[in-house]
Amino acid sequence: MELVRKGKVKEVYALGEKELLFVFTDNISVFDKIIPSKIPYKGASLARTSAHWFKIVSNMGIKTHFIELPEMNKMKVRRFQITMKGKKDGNNFLIPLEFITRYYIAGSFYDRLLKGKINPAEIGIKNVKYGEPLPQPFFEVTTKFEEYDRPLSFEEAMEIGGLNKDELDDIKEKILKIDDVINKDVMKRGLLHVDGKKEWALDDEREPVLVDTFGTADEDRFWDLEEYKKGNFVELSKEFVRKYYKDIGYYDMLMKAREKGEKEPDIPPLPEDLVKKTSELYLMLYEKITGEKW
Repeated sequence: MELVRKGKVKEVYALGEKELLFVFTDNISVFDKIIPSKIPYKGASLARTSAHWFKIVSNMGIKTHFIELPEMNKMKVRRFQITMKGKKDGNNFLIPLEFITRYYIAGSFYDRLLKGKINPAEIGIKNVKYGEPLPQPFFEVTTKFEEYDRPLSFEEAMEIGGLNKDELDDIKEKILKIDDVINKDVMKRGLLHVDGKKEWALDDEREPVLVDTFGTADEDRFWDLEEYKKGNFVELSKEFVRKYYKDIGYYDMLMKAREKGEKEPDIPPLPEDLVKKTSELYLMLYEKITGEKW
């Protein structure tokens, strides 16, 4: 098989001209850095979780690139062209953007609100309080193939993605429908869907096609529902690992180096007890998200 690209946690191989094979590794990354620790069963949990959602979305009448899961950590998908800039007159291509939808004040969104990078008043927020539900979903688009993800205006996103406004609105509408299904489903098993990102392609008819992976512990943020009702925000996602690196001071060191254009510090490995705990988290989340036994 021909290696098409090697990401931080996923390897992509060509299966001829029309199909790809995703191989999910046990790597884990935070802040665009690959941690030098393997998380047992992580790759398989992501592949199986995403396959679960792809099947549900297909039944909703929304197109996806999913074909089958030949092995626990491998996914066969339909292949789309990759362009660094969208082709306005082209078809059957991957849109080089990430589409993020947020439903609660959390994570980096909270930090951006506090720092004034997003005006709270413009999105209907009077007081910035962590964990508060947003008055309406916050939809944003970022770059995908740049060194670091960069928030875009909708005009920039349409230019880079080769989209018109109707196509962008259609993608947003589909995301809201998908997330509504995700949240209602996982709430039955004690989870709250806080935010998530998705990627899309356009087929030969310029219809949006859901691609890559989504609804997993890597792309989405989940909180423990019962703890949330008590006013606690228990992260049941990769945010659990991000918090560790923030607590030990690595995140601050990394951000300072990036701001100054200096050499970035190597990210240290996770302690063995946290590797085990993180692996258990991914397996537990697979069962809670999908309702299926591992």
